[in-house]
Amino acid sequence: MNNIFPIFQFLKDKTEAGLDCALVTLTAVTGASTRNPGAHMAVATDGSAAGSFSGGCIETAVIAEAVDCISEGAPRKVRFGAGSPYLDIRLPCGGGIDLLFTPLPDARVAAELYDAVMERQPFTISMDRETGALSCTPAEQDQAVISAGSWVHVNHVPPAKIVILGHGAVVENLANLTASYGLDCEILTPDADIVARVTGQGGTASLLKTPAATDLYQADPWTACIFYFHDHDWEAELMKQALASPAFYIGAMGSFKTHDMRKALLNAIGVSDEDIKRMKAPIGIIPSTRDPATLALSTLTEIIETYHSRFSRTHGTIAL
Repeated sequence: MNNIFPIFQFLKDKTEAGLDCALVTLTAVTGASTRNPGAHMAVATDGSAAGSFSGGCIETAVIAEAVDCISEGAPRKVRFGAGSPYLDIRLPCGGGIDLLFTPLPDARVAAELYDAVMERQPFTISMDRETGALSCTPAEQDQAVISAGSWVHVNHVPPAKIVILGHGAVVENLANLTASYGLDCEILTPDADIVARVTGQGGTASLLKTPAATDLYQADPWTACIFYFHDHDWEAELMKQALASPAFYIGAMGSFKTHDMRKALLNAIGVSDEDIKRMKAPIGIIPSTRDPATLALSTLTEIIETYHSRFSRTHGTIAL
């Protein structure tokens, strides 16, 4: 799961500060590589950067190349690793990667890229390898990178967003793990103390005053919805709302016995068996997990695996 938000936040901030920048795109891989086609780095003319293509093997060379590219004001293609003219720079995996360096023409383009990420809809970045033209349009393609003549089209889907409904220590454990992983997380809880602690640390949390469906719950197809209620009286109507939403993952903690009781209650308020089957319960990949930290890790791992299996673009590059 590649959260591209920091890269385009970097471009927006740097160009707004008056610095010229370049978007560096991995367009093709030969052999093994730590990153897939479609990955990006962002580099400013002051030598600062966001993103990576390796474990530190080539980033310094990429930054130097990007700064030179910005100075020239023209795009360039560079290969690193196997088959590269840079004989002293090798990738430990033994593979080779092709990078496209595209100077951004102005801050307006950086703002458009940032807005595309923030809108949480699939989009395509199109770059001309010869002229350096760059555009961003709403689109959804199965292939990560498409090469058509002099143009390279890189397709992105939004990163996962996690909504946690519940109370108890596991709520904050999952929120902390999610933040360290770089994903957005929202908490909806009847516990005012959790709201105070999370918002005090810069997180997003809202207070649930009743167990009824709420306008506070917002989900798109790239949202994972997690239920961590120990008091199951809070669950039913909120679960009904979540199961009617386009969230790609809905999970709830509790035993198989608890889930059987939950299913009966959901049926009683009009939720179909088909909708209930969308829910993963017991939650997580580690069976019979009880301590909050392990349950949070188990949950996040399952969310990430589900996201990748559902939304990952085909990683190869195709030519049209």
